[in-house]
Amino acid sequence: MFRIAAVIPARLSSTRLSRKVLRTIDGRPMVEWVWRAAAASGLMDPVVVATDSEEVASVCRERGIPVVMTSPNCPSGSDRVYEVARQIDADIYVNIQGDEPTLTADFFSPLLALFDRPEVEVSTLAFRCPPEEFTNPNAVKVVTALDGRALYFSRATIPFDRDKTGFAGYRKHLGIYAYRKAALERFAVLPPSPLEKLERLEQLRLLENGIALYVADAPRDTIGVDTEEDLMRAEAMIKGIA
Repeated sequence: MFRIAAVIPARLSSTRLSRKVLRTIDGRPMVEWVWRAAAASGLMDPVVVATDSEEVASVCRERGIPVVMTSPNCPSGSDRVYEVARQIDADIYVNIQGDEPTLTADFFSPLLALFDRPEVEVSTLAFRCPPEEFTNPNAVKVVTALDGRALYFSRATIPFDRDKTGFAGYRKHLGIYAYRKAALERFAVLPPSPLEKLERLEQLRLLENGIALYVADAPRDTIGVDTEEDLMRAEAMIKGIA
């Protein structure tokens, strides 16, 4: 039986939407919605918020959410997860972005079920891309091999429909990852890779260094919050689910 720890990196500074992890959605801060979804799955213990902000930590503690303080110098969420991994021992670490408030408990079972396969080092999720997001560079596309292994992620619309067949099977990547401990440790010491820097997609560092990343189907799409409009859409979805 694997011991699985979930980590929600939550930094307060954000270039596109100020203080977004503490923005209120239907009466709760955004990061609490993420934590509640992960905790409700019953598949991960502990489920912690990783932050360098005393304000975020204080808000979480007031709500009974476990917190691990991390360095303000972490360049990415994955680096924050790695810091937590040096304090909390587990076989698998799940990296859950703190700006995904529309996640629900059923997202985690397909993500973690892939680890029944010994060849899987890292797993993530994807969902059928809505037509209005086919050409949106913020909706990252993924293509996979027949066994689910990721071949490439891109902000471009991949695969390219050369003959204009009307292809609509694009898959949108959802930024949730689970790592075996050894894969996380290896990833954390690798320098940013050429394709990662070009596309500004951290997961390409895995592919460029031969770390197998497998993709499971998510139960539905999510709303990653980057703008005020996203925040309003997320609140509408959450009220609809509730």
